Amino acid sequence: MSGQEEGSQKKATMKPVPDGPFIYQNEVHPEGNVIYDSRDEKISCGERAALCRCGGSADKVFCDGTHAKIGFSGARESDGHLDKRRDYVGKRIAIHDNRSVCSHALFCVHGLPEVFKVGSRPWIDPDGAEPEDIIAVIEKCPSGALSYSVDGVEQEDPVRAPVVTLTRDGLVGGIEVEGEEPWAEGVSREHCCCCRCGASKNKPFCDGSHLEVGFEDDRN
Repeated sequence: MSGQEEGSQKKATMKPVPDGPFIYQNEVHPEGNVIYDSRDEKISCGERAALCRCGGSADKVFCDGTHAKIGFSGARESDGHLDKRRDYVGKRIAIHDNRSVCSHALFCVHGLPEVFKVGSRPWIDPDGAEPEDIIAVIEKCPSGALSYSVDGVEQEDPVRAPVVTLTRDGLVGGIEVEGEEPWAEGVSREHCCCCRCGASKNKPFCDGSHLEVGFEDDRN
């Protein structure tokens, strides 16, 4: 995927270094090469920034070389068996879900528990709320795991600023992750959530493993 696809907005880029950091470059954001933390405060990065993805840096979000000391591996370990988009078709909206890239941000579960029912089978009820409320929640999904269709027409991606935003456990945004093919089945190519705890089996993308290892960045 190129930085400027036909008919698409040019994006900031993240390039995973093998067994090393992300190299972040942003030539398109009006404020230059910046990142926003979880409080929406700006972090300046210089023209080219190395961002930690091993989870061990003492200078998070930036890399301090810890990956080399701890033998970090950036290899994707997942065999892809979870990479499947499932469709939950309701009377007025269909919800699509690919669990393999879910970052467990929980916007869906907390926002519409009558639709996204943890522990139930099926866990998604597309008739549990009004379509416009479901759409509003799905558009908050940072990973692209959730999407929707109305009258058989799939959603158009929202327009997002070409910049990285930190969460306490990941990196999200309208960014291009260079050199990563294939992406998960049916997920948005407009935005994604990248792993920075070092534990994801679907590197460089987040798979929710930060919860298992207890990773947090208290400064973000």
